[in-house]
Amino acid sequence: MPVDAMTASITSLLEGVSAEIVPSAPLAPLTWFGVGGPCDALVHPQDLPALQETLRRCRGAGVPVRVLGSGANLLVDDSGVDGVVLRLDRGSFAGWTFEADGVPGRVRAGAGADMSKLMHEAARLGWAGLEAMSGIPASVGGAIWMNAGGKFGAIGDVVESVTLVDGEGRLHEIARPAIGFAYRHTTLPRGIVAEACLQLRGDDAAAVRDRVREHMRYKKESQPMAENSAGCMFRNPTLPSGERVSAGMLIDRAGLKGRREGGASVSPTHANFICVDRGGKAADVRRLVEAIVEGVRQAHGVTLQTEVAFWKRGDRAGAI
Repeated sequence: MPVDAMTASITSLLEGVSAEIVPSAPLAPLTWFGVGGPCDALVHPQDLPALQETLRRCRGAGVPVRVLGSGANLLVDDSGVDGVVLRLDRGSFAGWTFEADGVPGRVRAGAGADMSKLMHEAARLGWAGLEAMSGIPASVGGAIWMNAGGKFGAIGDVVESVTLVDGEGRLHEIARPAIGFAYRHTTLPRGIVAEACLQLRGDDAAAVRDRVREHMRYKKESQPMAENSAGCMFRNPTLPSGERVSAGMLIDRAGLKGRREGGASVSPTHANFICVDRGGKAADVRRLVEAIVEGVRQAHGVTLQTEVAFWKRGDRAGAI
């Protein structure tokens, strides 16, 4: 079906649903790479029932659905992506409540809540546990889905439970013991994180803020935070010996730091970051990724796996 016809079909399909629908919405401004084409329809559900109804109708009509968080860890193809892209940035999806259910340290956060803002608010109030998310661009839902983190820890360290909506619009309350948190991975079933409960611990507010500043200082000194980059491009691989090694180190030692394809280049600051110039294309990033994978394979005998998700038309990768 032509893009215009698909857009009209989706708009008709979702008539009456409590959601803002943006036809043929450009996605590049919503991603950290700043490249890529449009989606057929960008949908902002106003509440949980609207999200559930959107998923039910799209599943019944065979329309692919993807969810867009903060736009980090994502590369959208230059031609865009088909179907519906959900943005959970309205109402309770974008907010949080401290001392939820009257429990000290418990935070109930919507999937679209900005992780950086939540972390800073927790620090201001003297709640510790989110400092590891300093400098990591993410929504709460996206961070949990991939167990985002870094040198100082991961979001999975504080997750108590997750509310997940599956492709049929059904709710699933999943407690921590049923969620397998691993390096950049969870065992959550396919679906969309709608809400989560996090359990933080009380601490001196000044001490928490100091740790946040220390972690941010480390990130600024070691990563190209001012560039158009989606974060680490590749997962740190595990060698046959069981040792996990730095992907950035392997890329650097393969002589690929500074390597360029069109408007995309390997950062001279951190080799696991790909930066895109103004006017660059998603195709440039894809070519550079292929060159890096091949270069590291030849130099070290290791095949790198991407951490960044790739979306393109006709490919259901990332769809619910």
